[in-house]
Amino acid sequence: MNILVTAFDAFGGENVNPALEAVKQLDETIGEHTITKLETPTVFHESKDVIQQALEQDHYDAVISVGQAGGRFNITPERVGINVDDARIADNKGNQPIDVAIHPDGAPAYFSNLPIKAMTEAIKKAGVPASLSNTAGTFVCNHVLYQLGYLADKYYPNLLFGFIHVPFIPEQVIDKPNTPSLSLDTITKGLTAAINAISDLPDVKVALGETH
Repeated sequence: MNILVTAFDAFGGENVNPALEAVKQLDETIGEHTITKLETPTVFHESKDVIQQALEQDHYDAVISVGQAGGRFNITPERVGINVDDARIADNKGNQPIDVAIHPDGAPAYFSNLPIKAMTEAIKKAGVPASLSNTAGTFVCNHVLYQLGYLADKYYPNLLFGFIHVPFIPEQVIDKPNTPSLSLDTITKGLTAAINAISDLPDVKVALGETH
């Protein structure tokens, strides 16, 4: 598969985004997959525009977006993106939508069609803490997951899509007592295992109905 792996730039006062740094460290080939990496802005709608432009310029079988979830102690593949922007803080261009639908003509929610349970187990088998998450929040991470579902629904019916949250890295928690973190190498190891797990299934689309 040709897989586009995206990650956000730093936001919320942080100087680094572990999602982006880990994605930068991914190999260009993981198992059977060819990996293309893409940095996206932590900005509502602009993040989707950058991804959509990439989809228009080349063929990808899957898109996996990666984002930071400070406070989580493990890597968490996300199950679902919901049709609402409700920002606790402003994005990197000062936008702070409250209770706003992402797409009025979209579904209430879009479920990832990747084998997220298999991916979660693969991360754990690699020795990295992981769990399946049922909420991607209501900030730009959820926004992008929902937008990927919308793009697949409206324009790319064969596109596999999903989102993975990762924790802080140690340098981010020096002044955050009792806040969990994982090393950058550990996060990269977990993402690699998750991506590689997609090829563990003989036909990923056959298994999609079991992942929701």
